Amino acid sequence: MTSAPAIFPFVRLSGSHRQIGRQFGAAVQPLIRHHLDQALARLGSGNRLSRADALAAAMRYRPYVQAYALFLDEEIVGVAEGAGLALDEAYLLQLRAEAATPTTAGPAPLLAGPHDGPDECTTFAALGAITASGETIVGHNADLPALYREVGVMLEIVPNDSPAMLMLTPAGQVSYIGMNDRGLNVTANYLTCDGWRVGFPRYLLSRIALQHDTVDAAIAAIRAIPRASSRNMLLVDAHGDAADLEMTTIRDACIEPTDGVLAHSNHYTAASLASEERAGTEYVANSTARLNRIRELALEHRGRLDVAAAQAILRDRACFPDTLCRMPGDWDGRDVLTFASLVAVPARRELWVAVGPPNEHEYRRHSFGSLVGSGRAS
Repeated sequence: MTSAPAIFPFVRLSGSHRQIGRQFGAAVQPLIRHHLDQALARLGSGNRLSRADALAAAMRYRPYVQAYALFLDEEIVGVAEGAGLALDEAYLLQLRAEAATPTTAGPAPLLAGPHDGPDECTTFAALGAITASGETIVGHNADLPALYREVGVMLEIVPNDSPAMLMLTPAGQVSYIGMNDRGLNVTANYLTCDGWRVGFPRYLLSRIALQHDTVDAAIAAIRAIPRASSRNMLLVDAHGDAADLEMTTIRDACIEPTDGVLAHSNHYTAASLASEERAGTEYVANSTARLNRIRELALEHRGRLDVAAAQAILRDRACFPDTLCRMPGDWDGRDVLTFASLVAVPARRELWVAVGPPNEHEYRRHSFGSLVGSGRAS
């Protein structure tokens, strides 16, 4: 089992996108190399994919990144330069669970380890109508293989030509979850469906959204891109608007809050997409239990939900083994845990981030231009 850092390293990046990538690569080079080595080891376990095949597969996605987000291709090139990686190695870090090579004989193999599954991440947004301050609050537990706790970093990205961002991401990965300085916050969850293909990588969709100020504009931008794989994204903006976008490669459904709460885990909840679900019964049961629990806890705090309450919700383990806060060993044979936890207040441009599992670590406050460590909030 991997060891847990006390806090995630914090790095500020600025300039052109090529410069941002180079700074990222140079600043956390050892973590990036460890991330790459571990990712390749997972891909190779069980004779799934050789190193050469995995790296070749990753580069098949580059034309889509260049066509729809050239600035991200520039950052990935910069990461390779700064960390001393080959470009295909830098691209592989953006594609942990994408389709490798579509085949006519059956489903495409995945760039993922043999134990990776769809039980990753639980998210909620409590709208201002039910919070203590009247501001929308977002809570997110990021569940991934344990190695990601070792390679997680916090970035403040300040490009010359687009909104600044605070982002939690694995080292070398240019997009995961976070907020821009306009107050748009994005969290994301794994979904699984048929039809994965070579296209625009799912992790990079967060950066597409964070080019925009509002939920509606972000969703329109995402819909305009040919996606490689399924994804769920919960978006909240500084005005308090919130929506959840469930996606297959070609279809989507937009889910609105109910009773002041919007929540998601790892299965399709929109009736129009129910037939797309391909997670096994065990995973859907786990996802359903987590979804019901996080919604229940948010509603229990109606009228008094604040940052501290959101943190307490994300630390909940009452529904073992289908817990919100996932510990090592909760599920036999799987090394997934809550590697990081995040609470966001978009109206304040504020993120609280804890190394996971969050019941063992304090949340630390991040805002644009400053970093304040604290385990207490209101």
